[in-house]
Amino acid sequence: MFLAAGVVVAAAQKSLKIDVDLVMVNVTVTDDANRFVSDLKPDNFQLFEDKVEQKIRYFSNEVAPVSLGIIFDVSHSMEKKIEFARQAATKFLETGTPDDEYFLVEFSNRAKLAEGFTTDINRLRDRLAFKPAAGSTALYDAMYLGLAELKRGQNPKKALLLITDGEDNHSRYSRGDIRESVREADAQIYVIDMGRALLGDLAEMTGGHSYHASIDDLEDTCEKIAFEIKSQYVIGYESTNTSKDGKYRKIRVRVTPPPGMNKVGVRTREGYYAPKTLD
Repeated sequence: MFLAAGVVVAAAQKSLKIDVDLVMVNVTVTDDANRFVSDLKPDNFQLFEDKVEQKIRYFSNEVAPVSLGIIFDVSHSMEKKIEFARQAATKFLETGTPDDEYFLVEFSNRAKLAEGFTTDINRLRDRLAFKPAAGSTALYDAMYLGLAELKRGQNPKKALLLITDGEDNHSRYSRGDIRESVREADAQIYVIDMGRALLGDLAEMTGGHSYHASIDDLEDTCEKIAFEIKSQYVIGYESTNTSKDGKYRKIRVRVTPPPGMNKVGVRTREGYYAPKTLD
């Protein structure tokens, strides 16, 4: 997330006026038992851009509203799993806050925006309830559509949740196309993979994660992802590289746990494209 001058960052009930260009980074921290760690302080964090340490100018671990798209597989291979997947998606929606907004993309032979952004989860629940499982798997097309729709979101924090059980076999877009779109997007991607979607690398590069799940643990996995999104830190820094060159810059976050805590795991996006001055 790149915020230009004068933007207001909102976190829960407090806001911060930003008078400089800040790069905003969502960070997930887990302990050695894979539990989310949500009580760290700014001093526990170091942030690097292209190996150069940056000064943290904004820090929050409060719950912030999210704009999120659900990318839902309704292809033939989902026939015996689709009702369980619907129930899990509904459970995910029920964990949200009134300020969260959602949209729904369904895909089989083609990807379709089934419901645009709304804060009314009943509308999405109704949409999910009736689509039968049939057809091929245009997974990459659905991701492309979801990333495009996500740009319309009103909240600074943005994410996609993909629920699928198969590899792509019917898209116009290639994996390379999607990889580049993911790299350019300011969004975290979470995948619930009930088959062989093999999208872990795409999720990880955004700071998200891919979970392999059976129908028995679908709901638990959805709840875990929802909790992760709400347990993240948001860190902002003013880049020491002031060039408006549009180039990709790599980000790394290092966390030093407090005394008594063992080694922690850290997930965040790989980087971002710098703004570019128009000629």
